[in-house]
Amino acid sequence: MLYVKMQKTEFSGSPLRVSRKAGDIMNPSATLPSTWLGTGRTGISRRTFLGGLAAGYPALHGLLATQIPSRSTGSGQADVKHYVRFQIHGRIAYGLLKDKSVHELKGSIFERHTETGEIHPLAAVKLLAPCEPTKILAVAANYASHLGDRPKPKNPELFFKPSSAVLEPGGTIVIPDGTQRCDYEGELVVVIGKKARNIPVKEAPNYVFGVTCGNDVSARDWQENDIQWWRAKGCDTFAPLGPAIAQGLNYSDLLLTTRLAGEIKQQQRTSDLFFGVHEIVSFASRFVTLHPGDVIYTGTPGKTSPMKSGDVVEVEIEGIGILRNLVA
Repeated sequence: MLYVKMQKTEFSGSPLRVSRKAGDIMNPSATLPSTWLGTGRTGISRRTFLGGLAAGYPALHGLLATQIPSRSTGSGQADVKHYVRFQIHGRIAYGLLKDKSVHELKGSIFERHTETGEIHPLAAVKLLAPCEPTKILAVAANYASHLGDRPKPKNPELFFKPSSAVLEPGGTIVIPDGTQRCDYEGELVVVIGKKARNIPVKEAPNYVFGVTCGNDVSARDWQENDIQWWRAKGCDTFAPLGPAIAQGLNYSDLLLTTRLAGEIKQQQRTSDLFFGVHEIVSFASRFVTLHPGDVIYTGTPGKTSPMKSGDVVEVEIEGIGILRNLVA
């Protein structure tokens, strides 16, 4: 698979694996290897590195943000488009990724839009979450591998996450004080393209704009012990999203892989979902109105494990790209 890289640095294996022997990334006095930045220097401090991310410095932010396919991949998927939302020179716009460049768009991708003629190198922009949802829905227990011995649900088991939980590619997942276990959950995410209410399953494809990668970050102890999941699933930074919205993919059969510190933790195809994208969209629309830009996390496969400060977590879905985030 061909990828556009945010830096000229060539990565292999786990590009951002944290080595505590070399220095913990969350240690303010630690330095990062020069190969992480492609600068040829001996390294930079963690404070400078994360400060650059917070300030939106493109070269630093891009290192962690993503890898996105530079062209369509997979059999019979020649018309795949990758839409991104980005910031440059203090302004925010949507763009269409073509090879190693972002072609800026005028207008919302969910309405009529045109190319402005401005073209930006991918390494020069800061990628943001690819849409701004009015609501986030998520499905629980949607893979047999995650369900264990529990019975299959009769309907998609949906819950809400607040839109304030959205985190951009390259952003830092913040583990809040008080939780003893905070897990990743790599997921395929559906992006709604137009207003949907009471949609039959057969019409659901007309309301799906595209798909992206997501991480349904979950505080397991709060999930188990609280009556509601408002903080277990909804804390700030608990909904990483991106890097791009892929339109034109056969999202019913994509390989999903989650890595923690470079180690594969989850890997399964979306064809194994109990309830597919169209069933989920149809069911949700019976009870809540879905608006353009709303997103639905479709469920996580297999088992999960805790993240810790200093980790890098990656959610990769073929044909979409890699959503990569630090943990603090």
